[in-house]
Amino acid sequence: MVVKAILSNDAIQVVTHINDWKSAIKLASQPLLKAKMISSVYVENMIASVNSNGPYMVLTDYFALMHARPGVGVSRAGMSLLVTKQAVDLAGKPVKVFLILAAKDNTSHLEWLQAIMSIFMDEQKYRRILTGNREQIAKLFN
Repeated sequence: MVVKAILSNDAIQVVTHINDWKSAIKLASQPLLKAKMISSVYVENMIASVNSNGPYMVLTDYFALMHARPGVGVSRAGMSLLVTKQAVDLAGKPVKVFLILAAKDNTSHLEWLQAIMSIFMDEQKYRRILTGNREQIAKLFN
């Protein structure tokens, strides 16, 4: 599985600061919205999911795998990444990495999710992502 096909270079964004987690989700979703892979319904559903269920999408220190119900508001599966150099509070959890996962169904995304998560689970690579150097981050996924 080629990670570059999953997370393209133009789907990676780095900012120094963002005001709140909702703004982070909206900004992180922009590449997918622009490519018409998702609609604003999907973005609103991710926000509603956090409001209803709390910070369950924060999987480890500073990392949130943002998603909503598969298929609803998703025209094509994809991922986008926002790294913010200053942590944002997401329902009591500090987050710097917002990985947006847009899936068409319950299973077709599992293989590429596993491929991309192998990068995030590598401690050295994850530290490189947290530094917020966009060029270095992009190299990890190419």
